[in-house]
Amino acid sequence: MATGKAWQLARNYEGTPKLTDFKLIEEKLPATLRDGEILVEALYLSVDPYMRLAPVQAGQILQGEQVARVKASKNPKFPVGSLVQFHHGWRTQAVISPTMENNDGTYGGLMLQRVPDLGGLSPSLALGVLGMPGLTAYFGLEGKEKEPKPGETVVVSGAAGAVGSVAGQIAKIKGAAKVIGSAGTDEKCDLLRKYGFDHVFNYKKMKVDDAMKKFAPEGVDLYFDNVGGDFSWAVIQNMKKGGRVMVCGSISTYNDTKPSGHNLYEPMIFKKLTFYGGRLQYQETITNGFEKMPEAFISLFKGANTGKAIVKVKD
Repeated sequence: MATGKAWQLARNYEGTPKLTDFKLIEEKLPATLRDGEILVEALYLSVDPYMRLAPVQAGQILQGEQVARVKASKNPKFPVGSLVQFHHGWRTQAVISPTMENNDGTYGGLMLQRVPDLGGLSPSLALGVLGMPGLTAYFGLEGKEKEPKPGETVVVSGAAGAVGSVAGQIAKIKGAAKVIGSAGTDEKCDLLRKYGFDHVFNYKKMKVDDAMKKFAPEGVDLYFDNVGGDFSWAVIQNMKKGGRVMVCGSISTYNDTKPSGHNLYEPMIFKKLTFYGGRLQYQETITNGFEKMPEAFISLFKGANTGKAIVKVKD
């Protein structure tokens, strides 16, 4: 009987994820396919900060999206050899049906789709700049009230990440006069300059408040927030009245065992802030090997990735 590998949560997280929180297991695969089913083999798997907050309990398969190749098919919409994108967990192989939804919160049909022709680009981009992270940045800055206006100053935290790097470029394309980005290494800051950010700073070397005073003395109009915590508190103190905050993520607090002590309601009231829940360059941090899934995931919380973090299983 054929088998596939999968990563299981060995124990519930306590603080920052550790290698001992994960367990590699084997799963048995059905001997034959039923009508409508396909057998897929993973090529690229995505690791994202939101997975830290996903409602997965000990003993369940880790959730996540992947690009896979169809190895066998009884579904004319997905012929053998075609590439598909779907949300079915950290697995090397799986039999899925376009109509199934699993008890552990992973999906087959509802999120199963063909990967479009990317014109010679890597199919991994369907998990990054052309996938969920890119769309998150796009829709986060789309709309009359949210999009940057000519002459405005925009700040993007976590700017070297998969979402932030795209958000900053979109802000410039939409006409922002000044886009300020933060990152945790000088190398990442150099990359942001290549992406067209007007000002960048290494938050490990320069205090956020000092950076705001230097690069945005006039005040910040729009803040695209990927990190939350103390960083965002400092930016918000330097925002103009009537500014807008696009809350995308709060990775700096995902591993906290106690809630943040900051009260955002005071600046929201006094500054009258509003919170809102293609010429693009990109970067990927690719880790080779399914066995490295936990390490790639943990590295997200150490700031080790530049752009989209991807695990490559096979060509």
